[in-house]
Amino acid sequence: MELYALSATELSRMLREKECSAVELARSVLGRIDRVEDKVRAYLTRNDEGMLAAAARVDEKRAAGETLSPLAGIPIGIKDNICTKGMRTTCASKMLYNFAPPYQAAVVERLLAENAVLTGKLNMDEFAMGSSCENSYFQKTANPHNLGRAPGGSSGGSAAALAAGEAVLTLGSDTGGSIRQPAAYCGVVGLKPTYGAVSRYGLVAFASSLDQIGPMARSVEDAALLFEAIRGADRRDATSVQRENAPLELRAEVRGMRIGVPEEYYGEGVEEAVKAAVRSQLDKLAAAGAEILPIRLPSTPYALSAYYIISSAEASSNLARYDGVRYGFRSEQAGNLEDVYLNTRTEGFGDECKRRIMLGTFVLSSGHYDAYYTRAKLLQQRIAAEFAEAFERCDAIVTPTAPDTAFPLGAHSSDPLKMYASDICTVTVNIAGLPAVSIPCGKDGEGMPIGMQIIGDKFQEGKILSLAKACEEMAGGFNRLPDIE
Repeated sequence: MELYALSATELSRMLREKECSAVELARSVLGRIDRVEDKVRAYLTRNDEGMLAAAARVDEKRAAGETLSPLAGIPIGIKDNICTKGMRTTCASKMLYNFAPPYQAAVVERLLAENAVLTGKLNMDEFAMGSSCENSYFQKTANPHNLGRAPGGSSGGSAAALAAGEAVLTLGSDTGGSIRQPAAYCGVVGLKPTYGAVSRYGLVAFASSLDQIGPMARSVEDAALLFEAIRGADRRDATSVQRENAPLELRAEVRGMRIGVPEEYYGEGVEEAVKAAVRSQLDKLAAAGAEILPIRLPSTPYALSAYYIISSAEASSNLARYDGVRYGFRSEQAGNLEDVYLNTRTEGFGDECKRRIMLGTFVLSSGHYDAYYTRAKLLQQRIAAEFAEAFERCDAIVTPTAPDTAFPLGAHSSDPLKMYASDICTVTVNIAGLPAVSIPCGKDGEGMPIGMQIIGDKFQEGKILSLAKACEEMAGGFNRLPDIE
């Protein structure tokens, strides 16, 4: 098997035991990118020379007898809203088409300290607003399982690169499901950590109270490996949580585990193939000794509305900085300062960003603040309380990740509400600040991957990853690449 197709865990062992070199691994991934990137279109910026130079340094350090981390030499792709010093970071927007940050994001600093090899920057929905990776200013990314289907969003490039073998690991960001939904569509593993578990320093903000960086991988063990490297408090991020992080130990033992199944996630709007695949996995867990408990999360039907009110309000504030004055794109059609603002934002933002900015500005206006934003924040507290009550009865909650499988490119472009509905199963996790992981759990009648979501209580990533690992072993592994050549 080609090196690019192996798991990070296996490659780490091979590098350590000198069965391959970091340069050989980098060349294998670069060769794969050269062969399939014109079909998948996952990358906005490639780091070919930087990859080979970084890999050569890893080989030199290993030859000199240095003890290196498990991620040393592993090629990792970075979503393009995570700042990389001197490497273009565009957020897939015309507004930042030429922006090269003067600093590294905290997670990138940590990866470089581990001697990881950065493959480049991955496509996304503009400013992380979307569920299909079709809202990018630069290009549309395809799903490697079917090049006519969407890879999901907003971390569609991160998921597609993994599924295509164009990276061994990737980083995404998740505001309302933007790691988990594309992971489900592309048949990979995606972890949205507890809010505050990973520093957001250097993450270009969409909705600051909901955004969270997380790992994406082709196996549960790989996701855990990457999560351990990036988690931890950071003094530059006031929302990162100071706590002792014990090493993650994945125990694929489910006997005695109490798994909650909320009926609200299995109703109208969820495709039958999706419900059948998730219930089949629940049956396997029950046969392995887990206790399956029906639970209620009654505020779930209102969560999508609350999410889009809160996230759009914060987007309206966060995106106000893109005005054509300080950095990024500036319109040439500007006779005065007002024209600079108006024309720059008109030309620089795509339709989805404009839609959410206008919605956010509306719900924050003096005449509508209490009717919309205040009520959404009260609902956020209720949703968090319902989850807290549920976790008094169960160890984890299992739902579909998305109500459907990957849809054809362009199918939802003219219907934003239908696109928003893709997040119905995931937004509650961000609203409550909880961790959740999406794992593959089967395929539909057309061979497209189906995702299952495992939700845990705050800072219980080890518990949900252990359950995910058990499911992975039942499935005989997840680390399979589709044939796209």
